[in-house]
Amino acid sequence: MNMNPRHLMRMARWARKPPSEKRVKLVAAIILICVAIFGAEYFGLWPDALTTEKPPRIKAKPIPN
Repeated sequence: MNMNPRHLMRMARWARKPPSEKRVKLVAAIILICVAIFGAEYFGLWPDALTTEKPPRIKAKPIPN
């Protein structure tokens, strides 16, 4: 697996100047919210009213020659 040089530069920048504690808490909170929503949906606790349904597929009619 080859790493993109851009990723190496970003890791080096983070090592020199890590993100603030506030930013880390924000990202952690967002990840926890996503995991909670996924878990609620996986275990069937997510309400049906908030679940999207797939729209019916409309078959395109061929263009007559």
